[in-house]
Amino acid sequence: MVNQNLSAIEIGFTHEDFAALLDKYDYHFSPGDVVPGTVFSIEPRGALIDIGAKTAAYIPIQEMSINRVDAPEEVLQSNETREFFILTDENEDGQLTLSIRRIEYMRAWERVRQLQAEDATVRSGVFATNRGGALVRIEGLRGFIPGSHISTRKPKEELVGEDLPLKFLEVDEERNRLVLSHRRALVERKMNRLEVGEVVIGTVRGIKPYGAFIDIGGVSGLLHISEISHEHIDTPHSVFNVNDEVKVMIIDLDAERGRISLSTKQLEPEPGDMIKNRDLVYDKAEEMAAKYREQLLAKQQGASAASAAPTEVVADEDIPPAAEFEEEVPPAAELEEDIPPAAELEEEVPPTAEIEEIPAAREIEEQIPPTAEIEEETPPTAEIEEETPPTAEIEEIPAAREIEEQIPPTAEIEEEIPPSAEIQEEIPAATETEEQILAVIEE
Repeated sequence: MVNQNLSAIEIGFTHEDFAALLDKYDYHFSPGDVVPGTVFSIEPRGALIDIGAKTAAYIPIQEMSINRVDAPEEVLQSNETREFFILTDENEDGQLTLSIRRIEYMRAWERVRQLQAEDATVRSGVFATNRGGALVRIEGLRGFIPGSHISTRKPKEELVGEDLPLKFLEVDEERNRLVLSHRRALVERKMNRLEVGEVVIGTVRGIKPYGAFIDIGGVSGLLHISEISHEHIDTPHSVFNVNDEVKVMIIDLDAERGRISLSTKQLEPEPGDMIKNRDLVYDKAEEMAAKYREQLLAKQQGASAASAAPTEVVADEDIPPAAEFEEEVPPAAELEEDIPPAAELEEEVPPTAEIEEIPAAREIEEQIPPTAEIEEETPPTAEIEEETPPTAEIEEIPAAREIEEQIPPTAEIEEEIPPSAEIQEEIPAATETEEQILAVIEE
């Protein structure tokens, strides 16, 4: 007992103090955090990682890499320290779930966006195909090549395991879309050796209502129906068949979209020769292509000259020299001769006395009669009142007594109206009327 008490005194702290210290220096971890950790135990389907929490965190084998992993030892080694992504919060036992795959996933998308911005060409092996195209892996991410962007003579099923040069078409991390093009990569590489106006030999690989697709050295170009001949063509099938070997001229190169536009119409010596005599068109293809290049060069030179010509013409020809301007402007002496002197101007202007023919104010006042004469013509108020008859003369309306005398009294009116008894005697009684009706019915 004594030794136990001494040891307690020497240590100076209890289990409660130790727990309090753990709570004081405990770190709070949240999903989405990236933290360092050390591998201290590897299990068959995962590993335990020390990240400084109360309980060791766990990483399952499927979260150890963006690629397929069959055993934890392929990725992790004991006592190895590296970064981990906190995938989920603590479970019932207080254990966190970690991930390496999520860190690689974020870094892979960042790298792919950088490659797209640089317009880089990447190589990758096809690991699977489907009805729509082929599947590849770029920086560990799954990418898709549409069938229309696969430029090869092999069937898609035979592409598995083959490395292809690829260009990026779409990079969208939010929608998890990574789309690539094999055709664009080949076209870009081929375009470095091709020129507009160059004649090439190709093979018809496909015919559509709008034109024919020609394979020229591993890349596909479009010979549009409008560029087959100067004469009207209903359908390309009337001119070409699949696997026909043709001579065509390049009229446009679009590296951004990976498109090559071709033409045989520009190679025709005469309009319609591509339909009437195709061999003649092929024999004179180089000659006609040379003329096309000369015309193209002349157009380019004409366009550049037209843009610079207006400034030169205006500067040299249209603006006359200053001497010509001076000859057209008469000297100041001649201008002064045209202007009459002030004396002549004053003679033409009549004097003020002649202009003022307006009658004076006195004459106007004489024509206006004085106020006294106006007042004499107006009769006085007394005379106006005499002409107006007095009120007594106007009121010739008979008095109320005379009107009352003309109206007979009520008694006389009542005598004229026969009493109701006399009216009733004139109306036959109802009984007499009924007897008459019955007599008529009996008859």
